[in-house]
Amino acid sequence: MRRIGILLTALAFLAAALPASAGLAEKPGVADAIALLDLWIEEQRAYRELPGLAVGVVVDQELIWARGYGVRDLETGEPVTPRTVFRLGSITKLFTSTAVMQLRDRGLLRLDDPVVRHLPWFAVQSDFEGEPEVTVRHLLTHTAGLTREAAFPYWTTHEFPTAEEIAAALPEQSAVFPPATTYKYSNLGMALLGEIVAAVSGEPWADYVGKHVLGPLGMTSSSGAPGDELFSGMTTAYLRRRADGSRAVAAYYETRGLAPAANLVSTVEDLARFAALQLRDGATAEGAQILRASTVREMHRPHWVDADWEGGRGLGFAVSRRGGKTLVGHGGWVAGHRSHLLVSPGEKLAVLVMTNADDGSPTFFSYRIYDALAPAVAAATAPPPVVKQADPAWQRFVGVYADPWGWEYRVMVLDGQLVIYEHAYPPEDEPDGGLTRLEPAGDNRFRMDDGEHVVFELDADGKVERVRRRYDYIYPVEHD
Repeated sequence: MRRIGILLTALAFLAAALPASAGLAEKPGVADAIALLDLWIEEQRAYRELPGLAVGVVVDQELIWARGYGVRDLETGEPVTPRTVFRLGSITKLFTSTAVMQLRDRGLLRLDDPVVRHLPWFAVQSDFEGEPEVTVRHLLTHTAGLTREAAFPYWTTHEFPTAEEIAAALPEQSAVFPPATTYKYSNLGMALLGEIVAAVSGEPWADYVGKHVLGPLGMTSSSGAPGDELFSGMTTAYLRRRADGSRAVAAYYETRGLAPAANLVSTVEDLARFAALQLRDGATAEGAQILRASTVREMHRPHWVDADWEGGRGLGFAVSRRGGKTLVGHGGWVAGHRSHLLVSPGEKLAVLVMTNADDGSPTFFSYRIYDALAPAVAAATAPPPVVKQADPAWQRFVGVYADPWGWEYRVMVLDGQLVIYEHAYPPEDEPDGGLTRLEPAGDNRFRMDDGEHVVFELDADGKVERVRRRYDYIYPVEHD
């Protein structure tokens, strides 16, 4: 009976929902996936008795779907919307990392700079002799070997140290690992990056991020140092559900010197603008290109690969594989707020989830939203199949060729495309293992899969005399 009641509630909720916006969200496969997700998310929220959550999906530069579920406050019953303010927790680290990369692109620092170059007071005890200095890159990838936290019990007391207090206590802390030997997540390391941003730019971390990241992206409901206006729109946060189903309110606390690791607040609509930045190839009219496209790709690329090869770290971003795709992102958890940003750069798709409960488990939702929508979006946006037509002139190139040492190649036309089949000894395990497809690139010139060229050189009678493949040659041979 409980399940039937939940389903009826979810169906009523769905019936009252606003229609999807025009565009991709209305295409049949995508609309169907959204309709199912809409029902399922509300059912999950009700079953788990979560106060509220907000979700968003960005495809390329469009927020195609954004919804709020449940309430921002259990007493007032005010609903969550895509404009409800949540604390992002450690997603803040992506914004600090973005600030560092902006300064790098301006030539004001290098990733391999020792931290002490920008923070002369940086020093920790270490039993590891002869190891390299801790660098900016180490902090960005969580491979500096530092402790997870500064030397204060702030997760117990919720009384956070200032940046000055962190710096004063640092010489009493000891490195856990030598730099660049293992991944170890560190809020302390990200706090130090915030201090590097301040030292290099001459602006406090929150001011710099507001002026150079949030402002240009149009994230007007986001801040690293939120004031009364944002507080008034913030959801009430709750501790985990008790055995009797009740929840206590999670009190707000200021993270002070740890702000660069955890203090940002935002909304689904705002964070979608940051997600869109991750999906842009270059400057567009859709939004400010606050980072070079090459820098965005650099941040997404693995700079540290875990020993099991199942994941790694980019610059600020966590990197993982799912269903043959590379995903990047970050989660966050602070004071009854939990969130997750999941980005698939290759598919130009991002999922955002924010919750207002300690047991909200946003990754449970984000990965299932991704799994449902990624194939639907891919099918809806796939270009129509191109039927390739072989050029009749290519028949002059068809035949068997060999290099001076007897290694043979066969040029033929397959599926309307000129290809080279390389005879391997022993043969390739897969039928197409020795196949190289050729794309026309001018008279008698073709581009191979690896970007280099094949040129068919003809004699006076128009017959192939030799074939230049990269910088080597193969020659026509008679073949029985």
